[in-house]
Amino acid sequence: LLEEMADVSLKEAVLIVGVVAACYWNSLFCGFVFDDVSAILDNKDLHPSTPLKNLFQNDFWGTPMSEERSHKSYRPLTVLTFRLNYLFSELNAVSYHFLNLVFHVVVCLVFLKVCKLFLDNRSSIVASLLFAVHPIHTEAVTGVVGRAELLSSIFFLAAFLSYTKSKGPDNTIVWTPIAVTVFLVAVATLCKEQGITVVGICCVYEVFIAQGYTLPALLDTAVQILRGKGSIPFSMLQTLLKLIVLMFSTLLLVVVRVQVIQSQLPVFTRFDNPAAVSPSPARQLTFNYLLPVNAWLLLNPSELCCDWTMGTIPLVESLLDVRNVATLTFFCFLGSLMVFSLRYPGDSSKTVLMALCLIVLPFIPASNLFFPVGFVVAERVLYVPSMGFCILVAHGWKKLSNKSVLRKISWVCLAAVLFTHALKTLHRNWDWESEYTLFMSALKVNKNNAKLWNNVGHALENEKNFERALQFFIQATQVQPDDIGAHMNVGRTYKNLNKTKEAEESYMIAKSLMPQIIPGKKYAARVAPNHLNVYINLANLIRANESRLEEADQLYRQAISMRPDFKQAYISRGELLLKMNKPLKAKEAYLRALELDRTNADLWYNLAIVYIELKDPTEALKNFNRALELNPTHKLALFNSALLMQESGDARLRPEAKQRLLHYVKEEPQDSNGYFNLGMLAMDDKKDMEAEAWMKKAIRLQPNFRSALFNLALLYSQTGKELMALPVLEDLLRYYPDHTKGLILKGDILMNQKKDIVGAKICFEKILELDPNNVQGKHNLCVVYFEERDLIKAEKCLVETLALAPHEEYIQRHLNIVRSKIASLGAMEQSSLPSDGTAATEAKKNSFQNLKEAKSEETTTQSTADNKKEHSKNKKPTEKSSMDKETPKKSTKEIKDIEKKRVAALKRLEEIERILNGE
Repeated sequence: LLEEMADVSLKEAVLIVGVVAACYWNSLFCGFVFDDVSAILDNKDLHPSTPLKNLFQNDFWGTPMSEERSHKSYRPLTVLTFRLNYLFSELNAVSYHFLNLVFHVVVCLVFLKVCKLFLDNRSSIVASLLFAVHPIHTEAVTGVVGRAELLSSIFFLAAFLSYTKSKGPDNTIVWTPIAVTVFLVAVATLCKEQGITVVGICCVYEVFIAQGYTLPALLDTAVQILRGKGSIPFSMLQTLLKLIVLMFSTLLLVVVRVQVIQSQLPVFTRFDNPAAVSPSPARQLTFNYLLPVNAWLLLNPSELCCDWTMGTIPLVESLLDVRNVATLTFFCFLGSLMVFSLRYPGDSSKTVLMALCLIVLPFIPASNLFFPVGFVVAERVLYVPSMGFCILVAHGWKKLSNKSVLRKISWVCLAAVLFTHALKTLHRNWDWESEYTLFMSALKVNKNNAKLWNNVGHALENEKNFERALQFFIQATQVQPDDIGAHMNVGRTYKNLNKTKEAEESYMIAKSLMPQIIPGKKYAARVAPNHLNVYINLANLIRANESRLEEADQLYRQAISMRPDFKQAYISRGELLLKMNKPLKAKEAYLRALELDRTNADLWYNLAIVYIELKDPTEALKNFNRALELNPTHKLALFNSALLMQESGDARLRPEAKQRLLHYVKEEPQDSNGYFNLGMLAMDDKKDMEAEAWMKKAIRLQPNFRSALFNLALLYSQTGKELMALPVLEDLLRYYPDHTKGLILKGDILMNQKKDIVGAKICFEKILELDPNNVQGKHNLCVVYFEERDLIKAEKCLVETLALAPHEEYIQRHLNIVRSKIASLGAMEQSSLPSDGTAATEAKKNSFQNLKEAKSEETTTQSTADNKKEHSKNKKPTEKSSMDKETPKKSTKEIKDIEKKRVAALKRLEEIERILNGE
């Protein structure tokens, strides 16, 4: 490439670079908009974790080429440059825009070299400058996805320049440049499909420029040969040989390309390209009219629009339509230029011929004349055709400027054109600053395109401005009443505004516009697959009503019947079936989805949630691990698998659980749940200082974190720091005044450490207000009465407590002690019940370790049709307190621990009895 640019002087290069920089410097401040979102932000092929081979298996948007929803746009080398951008700057838009600017500079310089083949030096510079500043190029240069045009153009021009060197002395063939040309054509095609059209330009160049034939001369030769009056000249045989090699290589590239798309054309809808599905003659008349429309954009780029689909250009349905005059005029002008260039010899005709080739041949794939494309007009596809246009303009300017009468005015006009085009380009770049600015600028040009109204709505929706977004979505439905997507957008926005009734009405309208099922016919062939989401969105809306779950399930099944490979329908149905407490059916739905996509980490995660519901933690953990193999940063899989390991009680799993939680808090540093569960793990491992640090961090992030506050207080009480626990308990009870375990712990500390009997009594009375049958709270209140020396009240209280728990031996023993004291010592004697633990040690069958409490969140699942997310959320309970429920079976170790406590309690009671008996 550097060799090809060798003829470009330093001054010329500096001039081109300076002009491009002056026109496009503000593009560096633009973000990712429109198609950039799908090609850059949502494309996993950019991530280093994605194997490089995927770039050659997926389309430009990261969708496997084998899938029906693929656009079949195969541009792996362009995606590779995006991946390099991501490697160095991830999603920093500046680097992507800067590289586009650099590529545009390179194209301009190589184009200058091409111009010098057909124009004089001054005219070549004029053509290159006009190309550099032309506003039609903003979509290709400022829009990041336009890089496909830029890269393809570089190799397109390089291939042509290489081919111009294939003619040796005495008209011999030099094969090395031809081989290089074939290679560069392949590279250009891997950047964008239109790169292959350079072969046609090389063929025209070979016949009419390199060999100097004219069309009349070729016809005469052919007639002579057919009449047997002459033989094919040797030079013509050599030309035929070169053309055969070029055509054969082109055919080979086409065959490979067809194999890549698996012989399937992409599926487009009537909204993308209305003329493509129109009957004759509207289809032919409209497609032909689009040619002068594109030519007008090159001539007068004053009204540019990022999207020309849907109703932007009304169909030409009749021969009497006045727009047919434009079509006829265009073809007459084009035909006259072709006749001039092919019929007459001379440099001027050669220049015009090559300019026409650059205009026509690269535009053919986007012309709709041979196969339908997914757009009506696209400014970016005019990037290469504009080269031919610029050569034509520069050639015409040269003719004018050579005439003394018109010289000055030609220079003035040239300066005016370059200056106004540069200003327009600079101004147009700002339109690409954000999606809102881009689509609002498009609406100024065209108000009949429902897609533009929808896209402005989407931009406002992303900013959470739902009220304004709704206005644009409603306008879209008015512009295009049969636009299913617009009605879906209205429904989704009503849902975001909590207007459920209106949302359902909008979804029902969208559903009514869906075509009926035709047995044996693929649904996607008649409508955009994403329109099937109307069933998902409607089902997600109505399933909020518990009485309509079956109706929602019916909608999911209807979507699946229309498209059996509709993965999202299985996912959403699985979530619903979990809600309906049908985990086995949910499991079937997720397994079916996994048959369609085994590389989706979210699906493995959802299946793990099902196994949790099925009380199969082993299988659940296996599926969590599969999700993490596919996506090591899957946040919910990291978190919930760690909780599952923690709940298993297996000490061998704790290190791995800790590592996953550490990974989780690295990914989600603001989620207090991660730090809290790290604290719980540390408590399990008796790492008190570490546990304290994690709990405090969780509380700093969420000051009202119920479980973190209680367990931190519990940790202090376990480690002899009871007085440090009190302010933590105060915070807990300020947020949660009814926290029973917090009240028990506070009362215990107040009574035994602070000797604050009144404060303890308030705590225990509060417990009984909340739960009159709370045995521990009531017994502790009995102890308070005893400490207050109200033995009669203490006796009555213990009798009531014993009635609540008749099998608790320690309550009966304490009642006997109180009665014995009443009988032997009378009301004036003093003694004490065991107050070192508020209740007798026997009462604490559940040690402080078992008092641990963890945050418990209800299992939830999250629908993905509206927000395009495919994972559910499940934070399983980690409640470790057995104060709320008795454990029916205990291990041998637990039984031994309880027995030790009973022995200790008996010794303590013996001491109390000796005191009561006056020993």
